[in-house]
Amino acid sequence: MTKEEKYILARWAVDYAIKSGAQQAKVSIAVSNNSSVEVRDEKIDKLEQSTQSGLSISLFVDKKYSSHSTNRLNNKEELKHFIDEAIIGTRFLAEDEFRSLPNEDLYFKGELKDLAKFDDKYTTITPEQKIDIAFALEKEVLGKDDRIISVTASYHDGMSSSVMVCSNGFEGYREGTYFGVSASVSVNGGESRPESGWGDSSLFFKDLKTKGIAEVALKRGLDKIGQQKIASAEMPMLVENRLVGSILSPMISAISGASIQQQNSFLIDKIGEVIGSDLLTIVDDPFIISGRGSRMFDGEGLATKKRTIIDKGVLKTYFIDTYYGKKLNMEPTSGGSSNLILQPGDKNFNQLILSIEKGIYVTGFNGGNTNATTGDFSYGIEGFLVENGKIIKPVSEMNITGNIVELFNNLTDVGNDVYENSAWRMPSLLFNKVDFSGL
Repeated sequence: MTKEEKYILARWAVDYAIKSGAQQAKVSIAVSNNSSVEVRDEKIDKLEQSTQSGLSISLFVDKKYSSHSTNRLNNKEELKHFIDEAIIGTRFLAEDEFRSLPNEDLYFKGELKDLAKFDDKYTTITPEQKIDIAFALEKEVLGKDDRIISVTASYHDGMSSSVMVCSNGFEGYREGTYFGVSASVSVNGGESRPESGWGDSSLFFKDLKTKGIAEVALKRGLDKIGQQKIASAEMPMLVENRLVGSILSPMISAISGASIQQQNSFLIDKIGEVIGSDLLTIVDDPFIISGRGSRMFDGEGLATKKRTIIDKGVLKTYFIDTYYGKKLNMEPTSGGSSNLILQPGDKNFNQLILSIEKGIYVTGFNGGNTNATTGDFSYGIEGFLVENGKIIKPVSEMNITGNIVELFNNLTDVGNDVYENSAWRMPSLLFNKVDFSGL
C-alpha cells in the first residue's frame, strides 16, 4: 500500500464517518513488516516473518468518544458497515465533554523535515543474510570457554509506515526502519548458572554492529560467576547507562497528564520546584537526525517542540495531551516524550568507578516496583562491589529501597558515556546514600 493509497483511504473513511453522523473523526492507517531469526546449538531455532496492516478510527459523536480498529481494508462496503456500527455503538456511551480533536492551531503544518529514520535498502536484505548474521554471532564464542552451557543469537528487523488524517484539517505521514542483533550466553558457575546478554540496534543496516556482540555477552556472563549477597549498608550506587531509564521512568510517568489528573503522581503541583540535584537536566528533543524517538508531530498531530523537562533539578513542564489538558485546564504540550536527553557530565565510566570508595555498580534490575503516588520504590539488583576505585566481586539477590525524588536529589555525578541505542539517551549516573539490603 503506497503512501498515496493510504491517504486516499484514510480521507474517504474520515469523510464517510462525518457524513454518517460523527461530528469529528481521526483515521490512522498503518502497515508494518517484521522479521526475526534466532539460532541455537548451530541450528535455526526460530524463524519469523509477518506483515500487518490496519485502520484505526477515533469517533466523536454527540459529545461521546470511542476508538475502533480493523485489518479488513480491501472492501469499502465492509468498511462502511464497520464505521456505521462503530458510530451506533458510540451513541450508547456516556458523554464526555472533554473529548475532542486538538485545536487546529496546534497541529503540525508545513513540509515534513527528513529526520533520516528510513533505510530504503531495507527490502534488499535477504533472508540468507539475516541467517548468516545470526550464525556468525553465535560462532564468535562457540568453543571459546569450557564453562559455556548455551549460546543463543538473533537478528531482527522491521519497517513501518502510517498516515493520520483528522476531520479538522491535519494530515501527516511517518515511516521508519530498524535493525537489531543480540546474543545471550549462559555459563557454568558451579552452584549457579549465570546468564547475560548483549545487543545492538540501528535505524540503518549499515550502522548495525554485528561483530563482538556475543563476546561481550560471554564476558558479562563469566563476570557474574560467584555472585552473592553482601552486608546491608547505605552506599553510593553507580547505575549502568543502559539501565538509567529503568529508574527514571517512574519520574517521567509521574509528569504525564493522565497521572496528574488522576491524582496518581508524586509530582502533582511540582512545576517550578526542585525534584533532583542540580546535575539533573533533561531535554525532550524531537528533531535529532536519526533519533529513535524523532518526530515532527505526536500521536495527535500536535507539532513537536524541543522542551526542557527538568532544568538543573527543577521541574519545568508536564506531558499534557488535548484530553487531559482540557480536564486540567492546561495548554497541551504533547502526550509523551520523543528523544529524552539527560545532559551528560565530563567523567568517563572509569573515572566514575575510581571516585567510589565503597559502593555498588548496578548492571541489572530484577523486579520491584514504585508507588506512583508517593515515589517510594523497592528494586532487586545485581552488579559489582566497588572498593577504592576497583571492581572487587559480583553481587546479586540484593534490594535497594528509597524514594525517587530523594534518590535524584542524591545524584552526585553524571558520566559522559551516553547510551544511544534508545530514544532515552542516558549516561551512567552515580547516586549517594542509597539503602542496600543484603545479609
